[in-house]
Amino acid sequence: MTIDEYILAQPEPVRKELEAVRQTIAKALPDAEERISWQMPTYWKGRNLIHFAAAKKHVGIYPGPGTVEAFQEELSEKGLSFSKGSIRFPYGRIDLDLIRRIALWCGEHPGL
Repeated sequence: MTIDEYILAQPEPVRKELEAVRQTIAKALPDAEERISWQMPTYWKGRNLIHFAAAKKHVGIYPGPGTVEAFQEELSEKGLSFSKGSIRFPYGRIDLDLIRRIALWCGEHPGL
C-alpha cells in the first residue's frame, strides 16, 4: 500500500485533511522518504521519524515520546489530546503550523 492508496481508502470528508497533513510533513522533511510503516503513512530517514493516521474523530500524529514531551505545554494550552507518543487533532481543528514544527523537531532530533 502507498500513502496515496491509504488516503484514498479513507472517507471522503477526511481525505483533504489527511492530504494537508501529508503535504505539511513532506515540506518540513523534504529529505525523508514516504512509506507505510505500522500500517500508517510514515516519513523515514534512516529510521521512522513521524507517522500519521486517520481515526474516527481525529488525525493521529505519532512523533514519539520525546517529541510529545517537548511540545507538551503547547499541546495542553491548545486543548489537544495526547499521550506518551501520540497527538490527536480533531477533524476541522488540524493545526498545520504545529504539525510543521513537530515534523521539523522530529527531523532535528531523530530517535527521540
